[in-house]
Amino acid sequence: MTAPARPRPRLPRPGLRTTLSLAFAAMAALVAVLIGTLGYHAAEHLIRDDETDDFTSAVRAVSAQVEREKLYPGDFNGPSGLSEQLLHPIRVTAQALDSTGAIVPGTAHLDLPTTSDDRELAHADAPARTVTDVRRLGGNTCRVGVVSLGGGRGAVQIVQQLGDIEELLEKLRQQMVAVVAGVVLIAGAAGWLLARRISGRLVRLTDAAELVAASGRLDVPVPASGTDEVGRLGRAFDRMLVRLATAKENQRRLVQDAGHELRTPLTSLRTNLSVLPSLDRLPPAERAALMADLAEEARELTLLVEELVALAADRKADEEPVEVVLAELAHAAAVQARRRSDREITVDADDTTVTARPDALARAVGNLLDNAAKFDPAGTSPIELVVRGPRVEVRDRGPGIDVADLDRVFDRFYRATAARSLPGSGLGLAIVAEVAQSHGGMAFAANREGGGAVIGFTLGS
Repeated sequence: MTAPARPRPRLPRPGLRTTLSLAFAAMAALVAVLIGTLGYHAAEHLIRDDETDDFTSAVRAVSAQVEREKLYPGDFNGPSGLSEQLLHPIRVTAQALDSTGAIVPGTAHLDLPTTSDDRELAHADAPARTVTDVRRLGGNTCRVGVVSLGGGRGAVQIVQQLGDIEELLEKLRQQMVAVVAGVVLIAGAAGWLLARRISGRLVRLTDAAELVAASGRLDVPVPASGTDEVGRLGRAFDRMLVRLATAKENQRRLVQDAGHELRTPLTSLRTNLSVLPSLDRLPPAERAALMADLAEEARELTLLVEELVALAADRKADEEPVEVVLAELAHAAAVQARRRSDREITVDADDTTVTARPDALARAVGNLLDNAAKFDPAGTSPIELVVRGPRVEVRDRGPGIDVADLDRVFDRFYRATAARSLPGSGLGLAIVAEVAQSHGGMAFAANREGGGAVIGFTLGS
């Protein structure tokens, strides 16, 4: 049985800095090669066309002069400088042939051998007969035009060496390659510097995220400079850490406060449970009182747990905001509160409609009504529920709120001195404040003229 083949290890992928550098260099190389190639071909055509035009012009100039005048081979070696006058300023060389086709001494500038066509034109009677072709001279290529002088007097060769043109084009090619190489190097360096600037912040952000994941710390400094996408990412990550730190701190406080608040009813419940084995030996009155205490403690513990769950659970994700008519919600909450407390509750509400989470609002209004009934259990005046625009408030004629407690009535588990003997967990108004804040508003509490309190909340637009 053959062993399974081992998978080939994958090569590590290049980092962002290397990738951007290579991308910049490749793009610059592509553009430089494209522009260089187009420029070189354009220059090559211009140079070659220019040299061809020079050669053609020289041949035509000599032919026209031969047709107008009776010239001899020696005229290209005399003091008159006829050859310069014919050929200036064209970059070509001229040498004369005698009637036998041999090069006339003194006119030879190149060791260019003659051909049968050259000798035929040298014997020709008609002037200005022309033949052009391309010949090899050593390692060089030449363009040659031969013009007959007529009357068998000889001919003149117009020679253009193409080696200079090729050397010029070769230098141009080398310069193009050097320019492309320089552009690639510069683009690569620029890409590396730019990638270093971008990836540097990404690397620091990655290090911060890895530190948070490894250590659980939420106070890690995060690079948040810049206005580009990397800067926005850093600021979003920093805000996320702040939110997480706040949530973690709230969770810690909730657990500590819940543990403290649960300890009292649990201790009392445990004490009463320890008496249950001797329940039959207790007098009927004490037995009834014990059972009433157990029922009340169980009810208080149940209420406390329910409020803890409501406060700790994230109900925002489960309930979508909808259009809510506050008058309808207020009347429904008043009906439930009347049934629980057997108190008279009046509702004065306008037709305001808001976009909100109805269950959360109903719980907040219900907590306000329960709070008013709890602090005024024997009151004869009705509890008033008033809705004006996005403002909801409950007014009672109870004992009011001590001035020292006004700023703390919405704190979790806070119970004023006058309320410590009353049932409750100290979470009802905290839930009201949380609902108001989640809807862009705030909770408020004040004492009412003539006695009592006004407690409520506002909703944001």
